[in-house]
Amino acid sequence: MRFRSDPHAIRGSIAPLMTPFTAEGAVDHEGLVNLVHWQLASGTHGISIGGSTGEPGAQTVAERAEAIRTVGAAVDDRVPFVPGTGTAKLDETLELTAAARDAGADAVLVITPYYARPTQEALYVWYRTVATEFPELPIVAYNVPSRTAVDIAPETVARLFRSCDNFVGIKETTKDFEHFSRVLHLCGRELLVWSGIELLCLPLLALGGAGFVSATANIAPAACAEMYTAWESGDHERAREIHYGLHPLADLLFVETNPAPGKWVLRQRGLIGSGHVRPPLIPPTGPGLARITELMTEGAKYLSPAEGFTVRSTGEGKA
Repeated sequence: MRFRSDPHAIRGSIAPLMTPFTAEGAVDHEGLVNLVHWQLASGTHGISIGGSTGEPGAQTVAERAEAIRTVGAAVDDRVPFVPGTGTAKLDETLELTAAARDAGADAVLVITPYYARPTQEALYVWYRTVATEFPELPIVAYNVPSRTAVDIAPETVARLFRSCDNFVGIKETTKDFEHFSRVLHLCGRELLVWSGIELLCLPLLALGGAGFVSATANIAPAACAEMYTAWESGDHERAREIHYGLHPLADLLFVETNPAPGKWVLRQRGLIGSGHVRPPLIPPTGPGLARITELMTEGAKYLSPAEGFTVRSTGEGKA
């Protein structure tokens, strides 16, 4: 947790890991460790677990807490560790945040509570409660209205930033790019803003964003990391080249519901032993697989090498 006291060091490409399951549906902790080691070897700047890409809604609180502990131990303070700890219930959110704190998290991503559609005042109270409960832990809001049916307003973000010393940032997973700009305008560059929308990762850097928490980093971690470092070093042409080169892989991830397509790719490449997704998700369909395969071929140049990190199958076929 060496970055906890300096959250502004948490920058760049933060990979939001998919949670591998065995073919029978259990959380595959060996697979998680393998993914962490592969990510770090690929140059990823930070690791997250428990975001939307990790199927948190299909796991128990105990399973999520154990996965956080597994990933935290595997990261071992080498890069920032920023797990997702939010749920739709406050008691569960506090329990998972405590588990992340104890596992050495440098900051936590707390999703806006889903389904209930709270008001802006209710969102303020929610985040202030979490921040107050864990004053030593940097808190990052996770705004993903397409999944939660609620959008945390820029004014609410600014209010939290002013009133809570440990409210340090927000992951914006909205295609409303004005939202990004208004948040930074109201809060200033001291607020850390990450993009969770694949094709807005690079544009956010031009506004002063801290980086991105992009699902694409699950299959192309080296390219995602290089896109950030190229931009920061002033090689904007190289950053744009990677941005456009990643288009097919970003599209691949959403041919059907994320993370099923990406898990299929990881399984095909031997990085996890099974592409299992938990209900209500299903593995990619036949037509989906045809399109996924086409896009994987188109973006093959940007897939990070898997050599040295392949694992055995846990019992299911590759298709």
